[in-house]
Amino acid sequence: MNRNTSSLLRRPLATALLVALLAPGAAFAETAKEKALEARVAELERQVQLLLSTQQQQQSQIATTQQQVTQVQSAQAATPAAPATATAPAAPAGKQPIQSTTIMTAANPGTTFSFGGFIKLDAMVTDTSDGRITDGSSGRMFYVPSTIPVAGAGADGGDPYTDFHAQFSRFWLGADHVTDDGDKIKAYVEMDFFGGGSNALAGNEIATNTHAVTLRQAYVSWNNWLAGQTWSNFQDTASLPDAVDFVGVTDGTVFVRQAQVRYTSGPWSFALENPNTTVQAYAPNALAAGARTTTGDNSVPDLTGRYNMKGDWGHLSIAGLLRQFKSAGNTDNGAAISVSGKFNLGSADDIRYMANYGNGIGRYMAFGLGSDVMQDGTGDIEALTGWGGFVAWRHVFTPKLRGNLMYSAAAFDNDVALVGWGVTERSQSYHANLIYSPFPKLDIGAEIGWGQRSLEDERQGELKRVQTHVKYSF
Repeated sequence: MNRNTSSLLRRPLATALLVALLAPGAAFAETAKEKALEARVAELERQVQLLLSTQQQQQSQIATTQQQVTQVQSAQAATPAAPATATAPAAPAGKQPIQSTTIMTAANPGTTFSFGGFIKLDAMVTDTSDGRITDGSSGRMFYVPSTIPVAGAGADGGDPYTDFHAQFSRFWLGADHVTDDGDKIKAYVEMDFFGGGSNALAGNEIATNTHAVTLRQAYVSWNNWLAGQTWSNFQDTASLPDAVDFVGVTDGTVFVRQAQVRYTSGPWSFALENPNTTVQAYAPNALAAGARTTTGDNSVPDLTGRYNMKGDWGHLSIAGLLRQFKSAGNTDNGAAISVSGKFNLGSADDIRYMANYGNGIGRYMAFGLGSDVMQDGTGDIEALTGWGGFVAWRHVFTPKLRGNLMYSAAAFDNDVALVGWGVTERSQSYHANLIYSPFPKLDIGAEIGWGQRSLEDERQGELKRVQTHVKYSF
């Protein structure tokens, strides 16, 4: 082997030996970093495996749940629907009721219940010429002509007096049912608080101003028949004016609620109504009125009949009344007629009216301003003739503001030789009001009124009143 060849062989070997000698040092230098990297890689691999395992479990649970839902749906589809029951009827389409079962648990199935009424605050200042109206009497709550004091010359009514009350607030309950044969049945009860209390503090203005619930109406109707207490068939409530006062045109208004049996067919209606007789006691030529008494001796009910006509022009109503009067075995008979209605004068005005005349019309008109009969010295009775009426104009200024002008009057043909000079001969009144409704069902009104009661001896008493009210109907 020559020197050149030997030299060439020694170079690779030396290089290899050099690498072999240097490699352990380099490997030792990199060991710490590699171990750190390997540890991090191992931790990442562990976390990835944990995530993969969790995902597989979730997918397995989702698949199981989907399988269970499919099984339940298949079972429901194979099961027939349960029949509807009377206690759990199917909900109707559209707007759903407040509750799914009836609140009329004792009524016929399918009976509809309704409720309504209004809250009314009255506030008034009254000035009477011949003394004050007795505190707590009906005349302090609304216009009642028979309560206007009449004393004669030199009388002093004193200062005006103020009353606030909410006694005419009202509520009603109704139940309506239609049978499978189409018969219509209705039950109706209506109440207010214009009644006395039941304890020492009730019904007065000392502390609680408590007033008892008072029955106004309570009746049941079946198709054309009605039985119970409601407005007399002799009264036309549809013709009453839009007053702030409870009635307003009290003098000439027929106003009675009482028990009756009524039959209605189309425009005709007939009723047998509770009879009662008011008697003006015998007091010949007396300056003061004799006592007035009420008797329930009647054996024949009052008979009333009515005919109504309606149209776009308004309505016209004609009513008749036949009565028997009885007191201490003495009897007499009477009859009366009433014509009333409303006549529309365009969309913003109407005229409302009533005219009444009859023998023994007393307790049916003006809250009993006159009596039904007069009594003579032997106890015999004679029907008292009376007449009265009203007219009212209503005008709508805007959709929120309306006003009314009203006049009302009544008169009686007393025989002063029997009942004296101190009984009421006539009364009259004027009323004017404005009523503002900021939104539907809320009325804020103000009314001025003047009333006068005259006796047979020409003595007169006057009433002046300013009245306001806030009324919300629901």
